[in-house]
Amino acid sequence: QVQVVESGGGLVQAGGSLRLSCAASGRTFWNYGMGWFRQAPGKEREFVAAISRSGGNKYYSDSVKGRCTISRDNAKNTGFLQMNSLKPEDTAVYYCAMGVVGGTSISGYNYWGQGTQVTVSS
Repeated sequence: QVQVVESGGGLVQAGGSLRLSCAASGRTFWNYGMGWFRQAPGKEREFVAAISRSGGNKYYSDSVKGRCTISRDNAKNTGFLQMNSLKPEDTAVYYCAMGVVGGTSISGYNYWGQGTQVTVSS
């Protein structure tokens, strides 16, 4: 079992930055791909970014490409999502997930955090 906890959300003005953190329990953090997803009110949960087990492969949605950077520190069981040039449409609850398959699909993830709210004001 892996427990996932996100942090770092908050209220920021458009154009600002936030760094989300994802802390995962367990000794096998390195064995899971990590992904970030978001869900805005009234919308389905959508893919934001993903990183492979070693960190060598990274994937981004078109909506955040060039503005966000995903990273992970396997020694510290922690992952990050650096978000820059934030827009009001980035407002959502952001979820970190860990999965044996990983990738860009929700179905690739086995463990999910409770989410952290990101609100971008115009």
